Amino acid sequence: MLFNSFAFLLAFLPLALGLHWLVERFAPVWRLPLLLVLSLAFYAYWDWRFLPLLMASILVNWLIAEAFQKTCSGALITAAIVANLLLLAVFKYLDFFAGLAAAFPGLPAPKLDLALPLGISFFTFHHVMYLTDLRRGQAPRYDLVRYGLYIAFFPQVLAGPLVRWREIMHQFEERPYHRSDAAERFGRGLLLLTAGLAKKVLLGDPLAEYANPVFAAATAGKIVSVAEAWQGTLAFTFQIYFDFSGYTDMALGLALLFGIVLPQNFETPYRAASIQDFWRRWHMTLSRFLRDYLYIALGGSRHGLPRQVWALLATMALGGLWHGAGLTYVAWGAAHGLALIVALFWRRAGWPMPAVLGWLLTFLFVTLCWVLFRASSFEAALAIYKGLVGLAPLGTGFKWRALLPAAAFAIIGPSAWVLVHRLPPARWIAVIAALLFVLILFKIGEDANYEFIYFQF
Repeated sequence: MLFNSFAFLLAFLPLALGLHWLVERFAPVWRLPLLLVLSLAFYAYWDWRFLPLLMASILVNWLIAEAFQKTCSGALITAAIVANLLLLAVFKYLDFFAGLAAAFPGLPAPKLDLALPLGISFFTFHHVMYLTDLRRGQAPRYDLVRYGLYIAFFPQVLAGPLVRWREIMHQFEERPYHRSDAAERFGRGLLLLTAGLAKKVLLGDPLAEYANPVFAAATAGKIVSVAEAWQGTLAFTFQIYFDFSGYTDMALGLALLFGIVLPQNFETPYRAASIQDFWRRWHMTLSRFLRDYLYIALGGSRHGLPRQVWALLATMALGGLWHGAGLTYVAWGAAHGLALIVALFWRRAGWPMPAVLGWLLTFLFVTLCWVLFRASSFEAALAIYKGLVGLAPLGTGFKWRALLPAAAFAIIGPSAWVLVHRLPPARWIAVIAALLFVLILFKIGEDANYEFIYFQF
């Protein structure tokens, strides 16, 4: 179920919170099993047929971790990581590679058209992080309930954030409602949930009405005017931010309601003054994963400049492929890799970069790259780019009303996490949040309720 749905907000969440409070109050030993059951029920609501896959994934990886404790066989962990990635490849990339093979006459290219299990990219990476750290001797053993909850905890299972075991496992042992700041944390969790809903429903979804028709026209082979191209590109630039950061705020807020603090994932990325700064602010937990488990594994900066250049390009290209099984995603990631390489040489040359110019160049580059991310094909992306550079009719009717407040919130900030933690506990804040929540519920009931963009990854 969607976080921005009546089924979740008015049924699942109140029931889950009520059961969690009762168990935590009267039978705390059952708190973690309850959270695991609630998380599996939440996942099964989407499509119960994928629940056995998630449960088998948890059980098999846990059994492998148990076997490693007895054998200390690094080959066992390596095989498990490869198996996890192969499972991801079968569901997410098999048809993609079959399509590439079809371009060569004579090569067999069967397509299975498998449905993509929700969250498979995220729970696969959680397995990889834990198993890798286990092999390094950094991660301890956990029982099946705790490991299952680490993988399937419902606020994070579908679209992150990517949480390292050391950031969350110790929190499972706490009595969250016995803390001195329990009420404050619960209140801030509600504020974060409301802020995330507002970003998604009031800012992100209206921008979809600006972006979707433009990219649909490009996909259909129509000429996209200059006005349409800039409208669609800017709208998607802010839509994806409010959509994904809104989801993350909801996830962080929901976790706080159950006594768990998840890591931040966004920190006003459109204020970044360089491409490196952007990736330190955008999807921060994925950036950290790519750095620690891929870039460094490929050599990082430890083996000379040529190896570092290769590691940057390969890491970002693979990061693009992780986002979607399409060459446009690979091109999007590779473009960011090339930008990071240019920035690397710029720094090594010692050339200055005024902060304002750095921000402008970074924002423009990121915005232009979002066209590759959103377009369904290179042909559709080219149609948008032609409009952006003026190789199309000027057009009229540029829509800006939803863009203006979105740009102000995204660029000026602050982030929802910072705002919520700066606000003092006060009744008037609670009243405003309650009224905003009711407004959002009316909006959800009236308008088209879009799925979160990152659910497709």
